Amino acid sequence: MSINFPQAEEETVRFWREVDAFQTQLKLTEGRESFTFYDGPPFATGLPHYGHLLTSTIKDIIPRYWSMKGYHVVRRFGWDTHGLPIEYEIDKTLGVSGRDAVMKMGIEKYNAECRAIVMRYAAEWRQTIERLGRWIDFDNDYKSMDVNFMESCWWVFKQLFEKDQVYRAYQIMPFSTALCTPLSHMESKQNEKTTQDPAVLVAFPVVGRDASLIIYTTTPWTLPSNLFIAVHPDFEYLEILDEASGKNYILLESGLSMLYKDKKKAKYKVVGKIGGKEMIGWKYEPLFRYFADQFADCFQVIGADYVEADEGTGLVHQAPAFGQEDYDAAVAAGFIHPGRLPPCPVDEKGLFTAEVVEYAGQHVKTADKAIIRDLRETGRLLLASQVSHVDKFCWRSDTQLIRKAVSSWFIRVTNSIPDMLANLESTTWVPSFVKEKRFGNWVANAHDWNIARNRYWGTPLPLWVSEDYEEVVCVGSIAELKELSGFEGKLDDIHRDKIDGITIPSKKGKGQLRRVDEVFDCWFESGSMPYASNHYPFENSEKFHQGNFPADFIAEGLDQTRGWFYTLSILGNKLFGVSPFRAVIVNGLVLAEDGKKMSKSLKNYPDPKAVIDQFGSDALRLYLINSPVVRGEPLRFKESGVKEVVAKVLLPLWNSYRFFYEQAVLYKKTTGSDFVAQPPKTTNVMDRWILADCQSMLQFIDQEMSGYRLYTVVPRLLQVIDNLTNWYIRFNRKRLKGAAGLDAQDTKAALDTLCQVLFTLVRALAPFTPFITEHIYRLLQPYLGDALSEFANSKSVHFLSFPTVQESLFDEVIQRKVSAMQKVIQLARVARERKTIPLKTPLLTLVVIADAQQLSDIEELQTYVKEELNIRDVVLTNDEERYGIHLEARVDWPILGKKLKRDAQVVRKALPDLSQEELRQYLKDKKMTIKGIELEGSDLTIVRVIAKDNSHIAKDEGVQYEPAFLEDMIILLDTAAHPELIDDGIARDVMTRVQKMRKTAGLVPTDDVRMQYSVVSNPEGIQFDTLVSTRQSQFENTVRGPLEPLPPSGGAAESVILEEEHALSNLTLLLRLCRL
Repeated sequence: MSINFPQAEEETVRFWREVDAFQTQLKLTEGRESFTFYDGPPFATGLPHYGHLLTSTIKDIIPRYWSMKGYHVVRRFGWDTHGLPIEYEIDKTLGVSGRDAVMKMGIEKYNAECRAIVMRYAAEWRQTIERLGRWIDFDNDYKSMDVNFMESCWWVFKQLFEKDQVYRAYQIMPFSTALCTPLSHMESKQNEKTTQDPAVLVAFPVVGRDASLIIYTTTPWTLPSNLFIAVHPDFEYLEILDEASGKNYILLESGLSMLYKDKKKAKYKVVGKIGGKEMIGWKYEPLFRYFADQFADCFQVIGADYVEADEGTGLVHQAPAFGQEDYDAAVAAGFIHPGRLPPCPVDEKGLFTAEVVEYAGQHVKTADKAIIRDLRETGRLLLASQVSHVDKFCWRSDTQLIRKAVSSWFIRVTNSIPDMLANLESTTWVPSFVKEKRFGNWVANAHDWNIARNRYWGTPLPLWVSEDYEEVVCVGSIAELKELSGFEGKLDDIHRDKIDGITIPSKKGKGQLRRVDEVFDCWFESGSMPYASNHYPFENSEKFHQGNFPADFIAEGLDQTRGWFYTLSILGNKLFGVSPFRAVIVNGLVLAEDGKKMSKSLKNYPDPKAVIDQFGSDALRLYLINSPVVRGEPLRFKESGVKEVVAKVLLPLWNSYRFFYEQAVLYKKTTGSDFVAQPPKTTNVMDRWILADCQSMLQFIDQEMSGYRLYTVVPRLLQVIDNLTNWYIRFNRKRLKGAAGLDAQDTKAALDTLCQVLFTLVRALAPFTPFITEHIYRLLQPYLGDALSEFANSKSVHFLSFPTVQESLFDEVIQRKVSAMQKVIQLARVARERKTIPLKTPLLTLVVIADAQQLSDIEELQTYVKEELNIRDVVLTNDEERYGIHLEARVDWPILGKKLKRDAQVVRKALPDLSQEELRQYLKDKKMTIKGIELEGSDLTIVRVIAKDNSHIAKDEGVQYEPAFLEDMIILLDTAAHPELIDDGIARDVMTRVQKMRKTAGLVPTDDVRMQYSVVSNPEGIQFDTLVSTRQSQFENTVRGPLEPLPPSGGAAESVILEEEHALSNLTLLLRLCRL
């Protein structure tokens, strides 16, 4: 009964389609309390990658869980269909750039091209998401380009406009010259990386003084727009004579290292010292004369407190159109104001305009070289080099951003920071550090939000203005636009090409008001999703206020702390005074195996479809969510990790079901009755333990899932699978097979227990691994009997309720006892492995040294210990001295040395003299005083060791103890070979080989066969016939029948199923399986 996981999953997908599983689940919970989930919209211009699959898995697990807990969870897929990502694709495809090219083509045609590619990969997305096992409504999805969505965005904006939260301003903004538009501060920080830029030192001669001011800049292209040089009024500057050139230079002393590579060898003299305040008002000679006449009163030194002593030369070149600090300083000095804006000779493509004749038409970054060349020729350039630094790049085009003055529309954010931070406190973030540090800090330092983009494919800003901008009308709906404009045509689309021609008559005698050119930042649209996806307030108003807002849960990647989480929060707080979500899971980034970003061009990651086709979606889901990535940390994706999940989790789970199935078939054969599960009535300690373990798991899941801590829930689920397969089934195989020498009632109790555990597990695992749980559940159904009668629809495991804790099955005492037994077995396994002694080799004695409670617990279960470890005797004692166990203090001297300084040597000398009692007391109290020196916590590590020479152990003839330690338990395993155990080892080895032969022959547990042997070679004269005859009951219980000598005639050849020769050390046997 083998399984191919990907094939079984494909069958499950077909089954879900047949029963319309997702919609059926929604109908089953209709009318119940709702659990609200918002889906952050992805762009459909690319195929889903591992980051999408990770967030989709999280977004599937949480809604599935709460659905099974009885909540009604609507899940609608969303698409981000506007904005820079789509336009950038079109610009590349059509080879267009800039406003003129788009206007020549026509906005209508341009937008039509955008619309055509928006849903390019929608079918692939749907197929991948379905194959991943995520249940979400694609038919009732939302798209940000739908007219209803866009109209709600207008409503949102009008609410802010009417609350005086919108303003127009001239500001220096991050600007993408590739996309010809300003970006928000939020967007500018989404793609920061190390780059190389030119770095120059330039001299500005002071008018009327034989000295030059020295400035440092990494943006030579801004020098043609220089108007001022800033100094800090409180700094003291040096005037030096450079002996090599004979010129006087002025700069901070800390800036000398920029002028001279080796200050010690530099030849200069300090001529004098000047206070920054004294320099304010000094005039200097312009570097270029492009704006020398227009701004003749400028080209002087101004004061600015932002100048830093440890950066550059302490003198800062000021180009007010290309730096916010430059602009603010110029305004504060009184030279720049709204009626007199600074020169900005750079267009939207980043090209110099005709104002700068020599460089006109050159991109600013390209012009750097020409500017440096020209400065060198004039003698104003002192030094030119390259510097490596972190700069901001466009998140879409991956081109370096510049800073550029623009007139734009802003939403006030800074006035809402206190409210946003206060409301943030009531939200749950996993992991919490993202809320407390990354997001909290981002909000605390927020700027006002530039929500306008000089683009075309987006929701148009609903602002109609007069030419002088003194009259501004904000429109909040299509109906309002029609009413104000008198437009009577159809408006089922409100993109730019449909509404830019509509005008509104002025109420102030200013003629016709025309719409501003800009469209919304697409982040404004995604931030409006809670309202726009439901066409609120035009529709669904009652639903919205009765559970659709705020969301109970959202989830996205760490990058969205500056994206969707942020824009959602701004608008939720501005509109309704609350955080728009109650809980959020923030996942880390999925990187390639080499730690680099996954890249199509580098091909440094396996195709997600191929991984799913090879290993299945369940394996991929479990691999992703049982990793550091659900704690907000990065994950290096390894295909081998997915494969490991199959081997260590899915196969053991499947094998547990398969074993149950085989024993249920065997039960029918031996009793004549079909097995039908009933609530377990059992006194068996292992039955009670595994049932109690399940209750502990369910209690833990309820607690942790309410806190959205997937990273604790998944390991606990996997622990129960391990407990089931490696402990419960392993220790109860004989009982479950009916071969433990007990009655059929005990077998039934064991099967009832196993069935209940499997039924509990498939329901508890269903949100996490929806495929394998569905597959096993459908196979389990015939055995579940009345257990399914409580459910309204039991066709799918996902229609059932999540299992509830059964208090009557809790048993902390049993769990404590089995835990003690597990510790003994694990320690003894370690000892065996260390001595490379296989489990089939019987050993004589195991000594367990522990406290009285643990010894009592182990005594009750020592039969399991003996059988599992193949040990004849177990000795339980608390007498450490009898077995030469004593305590030793170990110290990490480099760490303790730093803490104690000279006292460390005092402690070092005193440690050997500490008594065993003193060390035991330190173990208990975690503190001690040695020679007046206080030690505590981890200063000392107390370990148990076994003495090399122990007079007590020497008396035990032939004993060879191998120790293994835990903090509260020690085991000593006698690894010596004792002659009286040899026959036991041979018998166990033969049973193992017979079982392997049954598997090789393809036999199932219900197949009864005759098992025969003959001795081929026996040089040591082992009494094998006697060995077998004295252990026949053991053979019958283990391999379902006696082991018989081969008849002298050899038997009928046609009845032979399989015959093999086996060497067991010096004994060689012929083993045969025959038909009865």
